[in-house]
Amino acid sequence: MQSVEQEKTTLHDPDEVLKHSPFHEQVEKHCRLRNWMSWNGYLTARVYDTLASEYFAIRSSCSVMDLTPMEKYRITGPDALKFLNRLVVRDVSKLKPLRVTYVAWCNDEGKVLDDGTIFHLEEGEYRLCSQHHQLDWLLMSSLGMDVTIVEETHDVAALAVQGPTSYSVLCAAGINGLDKLKLFGILHTELNGFKVMVSRTGYTGDLGYELWTEPVNGLDLWDVIFSVKDSGLYDVRAIGLAALEMVRIEAGFIMPGDDFNTAETAIRAGHDRSPFEIGLGWVINFDKPHFTGKKALQEEKGRSIKRRLVKLLVEGNKPPVDSFLYDKKKGQRVGTIKSQIWSPILKANLTLADIEYHKGKPPAEIWAEIYYQKELEWQVTWARCRISKDPFWSHPRRSVTPPERF
Repeated sequence: MQSVEQEKTTLHDPDEVLKHSPFHEQVEKHCRLRNWMSWNGYLTARVYDTLASEYFAIRSSCSVMDLTPMEKYRITGPDALKFLNRLVVRDVSKLKPLRVTYVAWCNDEGKVLDDGTIFHLEEGEYRLCSQHHQLDWLLMSSLGMDVTIVEETHDVAALAVQGPTSYSVLCAAGINGLDKLKLFGILHTELNGFKVMVSRTGYTGDLGYELWTEPVNGLDLWDVIFSVKDSGLYDVRAIGLAALEMVRIEAGFIMPGDDFNTAETAIRAGHDRSPFEIGLGWVINFDKPHFTGKKALQEEKGRSIKRRLVKLLVEGNKPPVDSFLYDKKKGQRVGTIKSQIWSPILKANLTLADIEYHKGKPPAEIWAEIYYQKELEWQVTWARCRISKDPFWSHPRRSVTPPERF
């Protein structure tokens, strides 16, 4: 496990004005390291205590993370569904109420602007969650439609409760009906007298839920979950963004802005990416009516892919941070590692890497050039790499209904 001192740490600048989430009072109490960073304008914990304990809370027990900074938009009106179906590349016309689906959206050139999730809250009412601020693009895309788009990032408090015992913990906390809640399902319920929406969603690739409520209920929601820990029944631990980064790479989930340049942030031509180039071709539905980027993506579909974001296993235990990748047979550079972790549970270097393809196929033999320090001197080594088609780590309990009680 990499130590906290070895990580790239962004500390909070006291002169920077950052918002506090509705959970901040408890977040601050739990964050012993004071290892803060900014997430969408909120003061957010990167590591609370130790990275190892937070990682294993997700994979072995129950973790709780403040999701409030995630961008959230409420979309309503007679043309709400028409608007969303034109916005995203996936066909969402059959998304039933109380269901969630993963989506991505592009510009007219078919380059990805962001990815996220659409929650069908009730008939004709939706919530779009995204990694980056998208209000301007949503408003421009809605011109001529009878639709209302309201940013509700600051109006909804959210917690991610993830891990093998998350179901048991939430049941012990008093949430009823989880035994029938399927993956990507939504449950509206009450807890200690206030309303809570529970979705069986997450960014960990494990069993988990996300809880949504009004900000005024934030501390009460936190307290009722952690009361389960206080009772001695289960271990419940707050986790920060560093632990989430580890498990999302294990699960093979991509991060716009980290693993690829979005169309909005790319500076140079050719450095933005289409859904095909980042492994999201499966999300595109060409059978539905026009959507933004459809023509460009149809043209690209018929061509051999020239590069691809892939899941890459790197041999050895030297961290391949920002390493260049080479086709050793040809002696040519063929890519770059974008994100990487050492997986404690798999005992392997796991990465997401941008790889050049030739005639639609990846290089037959890929090697990483890795620089690392040993006794205050820089060393270089080479490590063989292997593309993984499947997530590095996945567990059946993520989708089993009802989940097993522990």
